[in-house]
Amino acid sequence: MKTHKKTCLECGEVILGRADKKYCSDYCRNAYNNKLNKDSKNLMRNINNRLRKNYRILDSLALRDGKARTTKTKLLDKGFDFEYITHLYTTKKGATYYFLYDLGYLPLENDYYMIVKRE
Repeated sequence: MKTHKKTCLECGEVILGRADKKYCSDYCRNAYNNKLNKDSKNLMRNINNRLRKNYRILDSLALRDGKARTTKTKLLDKGFDFEYITHLYTTKKGATYYFLYDLGYLPLENDYYMIVKRE
């Protein structure tokens, strides 16, 4: 009977142990998967950073009774990016709120925005 020695997918070392092992160590397993997912992780990291920044900007506004009013210019000056949201909420009356987790905004007239916190 011929035995086939398996090698680590990351470093090429001979693997000892279970028959279904693919890596010689946790280090090699992590290194292999980090290389494999590098591009998608970078994209997700950039999007998450953008969402966090937008959230911090909305959170920095002083809410009274869970609401505040501000202008588009003030949001843009703080670095807010209107292209990054987590979800939409449309009311029965047809108003669409743009949300970042539990904080949202509703576009009003004359470039004003109503900021709301969803409980």
